[in-house]
Amino acid sequence: AAQRLLPGTMSQWVPADPLWPRVAKLLLLLQLCAHGRAPRAASLPRSCPAACICTSDLLSCSRQTLQRVPRALPPTATTLDLSHNALTQLHDRWLAALPHLEALHISHNQIKDLSPQAFHNASYLRHLDMSSNHLHAVETHYFDALVSLEELLLYNNRITRVDENAFTKLSGLRKVYLSWNNLTTFPFHSVQGLGNYSLRTLDLSSNSLSSIPVEELAALPENIRNGLYLHNNPIRCSCPLYLMLQRWKQRGFSSVKDFFEEHTCKVSDNVPRSLIKFLKYSHMFENCSAGPEDMHPVPFPVMVGQTLLLACNTSLPAAATTYMWISPHHEPIKHPGNSNRSLEVYRNGSLKIAAAKPWHSGVYVGLAINSPHNFSRLCEVNVTVHYPKPDGETFSTGLTTLLGCIVSLLLVLMYLYLTPCRCLSCCKKPAPLSPPQEYSAQSSILSTTPPATDGPNRKVSANKHVVFLEPVRETQNGKIRLALSEDFPDPKHPKVLQLKSDSESISSVFSDTPIVS
Repeated sequence: AAQRLLPGTMSQWVPADPLWPRVAKLLLLLQLCAHGRAPRAASLPRSCPAACICTSDLLSCSRQTLQRVPRALPPTATTLDLSHNALTQLHDRWLAALPHLEALHISHNQIKDLSPQAFHNASYLRHLDMSSNHLHAVETHYFDALVSLEELLLYNNRITRVDENAFTKLSGLRKVYLSWNNLTTFPFHSVQGLGNYSLRTLDLSSNSLSSIPVEELAALPENIRNGLYLHNNPIRCSCPLYLMLQRWKQRGFSSVKDFFEEHTCKVSDNVPRSLIKFLKYSHMFENCSAGPEDMHPVPFPVMVGQTLLLACNTSLPAAATTYMWISPHHEPIKHPGNSNRSLEVYRNGSLKIAAAKPWHSGVYVGLAINSPHNFSRLCEVNVTVHYPKPDGETFSTGLTTLLGCIVSLLLVLMYLYLTPCRCLSCCKKPAPLSPPQEYSAQSSILSTTPPATDGPNRKVSANKHVVFLEPVRETQNGKIRLALSEDFPDPKHPKVLQLKSDSESISSVFSDTPIVS
């Protein structure tokens, strides 16, 4: 038999066999395993980072002392929680792997600033929480890519400045929280346009605001003023500030009503601790007179379809002043007017409503603008659009009620005495008849059975007639007595109309439906 030497074995010869190649491969595999050279299975990529917890659409990496954002993020996540870590920066376009992200929580980290493209590829983000970080400012490029953002939480940072264009492109923004920062000023005019869309809450409480531009705040839409929180700030005490907040309180604004005792002002700049709760202890401001912002709107009634012109008295130079009106729907209107020209603003500040409609009713606020950041309130006009009254004299309520009673009484009398005949044959005037030989009012009206005895000459008629009697009332000894047929010998007496009848027709007097012959 042919002999062949097995490779790797110098002293063993084995016979040739068809099964030998398979056995040789098995022996070779065992030899490689003995030397630790076994091939390893390829490791599959993990969809969830090791330091995170993943559910269907939630990715939580909170409290993991992360210093950088994990790279492998599941693309199905709509909520990402990176709070309570040690993040110091966010690299550009780091959210590109999360196309469906709607809520991002990065609070309690150490982020000091944001790169220009940190939030690019996050167009669906609606909620962003960056509270309790180390931000020093809010720049224009921080959030301008978040076109769907609705809620922005920036409280408990170190912010000292907010750029006036930081929120310009966020037309859907509803709530902004900037409390517990180091703000000394805030560009209130920058949120003027946001109030026309959806902004409802602007929290600036617990900052270092030392002065408030009362005129700018008075020009803000009502929905912003209702949610503008200014409590716990060292604002300098002044009558305009006191009167403005008192007016907000009277109108029930949540910003003052919910934090009434927390509104403080500083009496002296030289005494840092001279803060008083000026809304609670208002006796110090009893001598404050109402300013223009506290005057009630001037009523201006107008009929539907009429043209009206609203003008405010002003002594400002026309060359350096432009004018703007705020409509009841919080729409700013400048020269030449709104988009459809139903409201026009002239260069002298007058507002024209070409054809008044019911939806034009409301308070119009006239403003003068001396510079891009200086607003002055001129006047408020309360326009009320009425429909024209009908021509002729209007009856009072009492006269109308009396007239209705008289008409109702007349209708009842007509029904009782002027009931129309129900058949044409009954309405024909019958021929005069001779009075019956025996007839009495009592028997013809009250009796429902024929008399016991009939006269010999009386003929029972098969014809049936209707008997109508109008008794004549006579008083005798304080009682009413029916006039009998014997009292009227003349059959044509005007008070009695007697028709030939028999015993069966007499009983039909009290029936509602007459029996027709």
